[in-house]
Amino acid sequence: MNLLFPLLAVLIWSVNTIVSKLSAGSIDPAAISFYRWLLALVVLTPFALPGVLRHRQIIRANLWRLLILGLLGMVLYQSLAYYAAHSVSAVIMGILGATIPLLTILLSLVVLRLAPTRGILIGGVLSFAGLVWLVSEGHPAQLLQQRLGQGELMMLAASTSYALYGVLTRRWAIPLPNWQSLYVQIGFGVLLLLPGFLRAPDVALNAQNIPLVLFAGLFASIIAPFLWILGVQRLGASTTSLFMNFVPVFTAVIAVLFLHEQLHAYHWIGGAMTLVGVLLAQRLKTPLRAPRPLAE
Repeated sequence: MNLLFPLLAVLIWSVNTIVSKLSAGSIDPAAISFYRWLLALVVLTPFALPGVLRHRQIIRANLWRLLILGLLGMVLYQSLAYYAAHSVSAVIMGILGATIPLLTILLSLVVLRLAPTRGILIGGVLSFAGLVWLVSEGHPAQLLQQRLGQGELMMLAASTSYALYGVLTRRWAIPLPNWQSLYVQIGFGVLLLLPGFLRAPDVALNAQNIPLVLFAGLFASIIAPFLWILGVQRLGASTTSLFMNFVPVFTAVIAVLFLHEQLHAYHWIGGAMTLVGVLLAQRLKTPLRAPRPLAE
């Protein structure tokens, strides 16, 4: 039963990748980003605001940290993904999004002084090779003659942003309950997204895009994190994090069934290499350097 919590969360996030792809033709990226987090903020207010007021001194002391987290997790990650959806397939978005655990480990080497392991080295090289194979559609030499696509760059930047979000969350360890911290970050996210929303050419809601906003604002922003937190509490952070590797698999299946996207050999090969690399980085904990023996 406990396995269902992270599994359902990952399924919701996978569907949200499809929602991001569908939004490309029905609503401006700046508009869905703003509406999504505004809806989440409104829904969470009755539950989170009383606790936020009680912890206002802690919040005031960590205001700039919460602002940066809101920028990375709510603004950059989601906005870049919405823009990337205009030129990248949902399958590739899912695979590139699956690099977040690996990017988190790599950033932790610098930010958290994490000791390098053989898994990080081997997994990093293998995942990089898989990504090159994927974005070059099985012809790596072509990348020497042409630039990486703008959509792929945006999606990689989005994944890096969220990975940094996770690393900084761990480093700063702001002494706030999860939902109160998330609520303040969402509030900053809404404020930071407002200028782009006001400059967007068309922010109208209609029958086509309202379901997309509702799913992103309720299911992907509130219900999925709630299920994920339950998974962490019941299974532990290390075990729960492994479920993120199902995102590209679920995304690919849904994209093929509902968006009629085609899976090619380079998807299978590049995606498999990327995922195996991520798994190695997560699970192979052998230190890269053997510890020095103590002098007698």
